[in-house]
Amino acid sequence: MSSINYDLSKIKGFAFDVDGVLSPSVIPLHPNGEPMRCVSVKDGYALQLAIKHGYQVAVITGGNTEAVRKRFVGLGVQTVILGADMKLQFFEEWLKNTGLKPEEVVYAGDDIPDYEAMQHAGLSVAPADAASEIKEIAKYISPLNGGQGVGREIIEQVMKAKGEWLADKNAFGW
Repeated sequence: MSSINYDLSKIKGFAFDVDGVLSPSVIPLHPNGEPMRCVSVKDGYALQLAIKHGYQVAVITGGNTEAVRKRFVGLGVQTVILGADMKLQFFEEWLKNTGLKPEEVVYAGDDIPDYEAMQHAGLSVAPADAASEIKEIAKYISPLNGGQGVGREIIEQVMKAKGEWLADKNAFGW
C-alpha cells in the first residue's frame, strides 16, 4: 500500500529536477570548473522500467552539462531539458507535447525554481532535504534526501499501485 495520499492510478508521466532530486544537492566541481553529479543507480533502474511500461518521463533542470543529458537519454528518457531557467514554461510545453493532463503527472523538485511547476502538477513531490517553501507545497515529502533514491521511490509506488512493478520480464533487466 502506498504512503502517498493521491490516486496513483491516474499517473501516466513523471517530471524530475536533477540537482537535489535525482542527484544530491551538493555538486562537486571538476578541476576544469565543470559541475559533476552523482546519481542513484536505483533511480536509473526505475526510470528505464517506467519508460518500458509506457510512462512519459521528462528531466527539467537548470543545470547545463552534457553528462546529465547523456545519462538520462541513455536510460530512455524521452525529454531532457537542460538550462531551464523558468521551469513552468518547459513543464507546460512537455504536457502539451505529450497530451498529458496535469493530474496525470508527478513533478519532483527541491527548490524555488521548481515551485511553479510543482503547483501545476497533479502530484508534487519533494525530497526530505528540500527547501522549506517546497515542502510547504508538496503533496508528498519523501523520507529520502535528493540523490538517494527519490525517483525510484515515487516510480515504484506508482507502478505497485497499478500492479506493474515486477509484473513482467522487463523488470529483470536493463
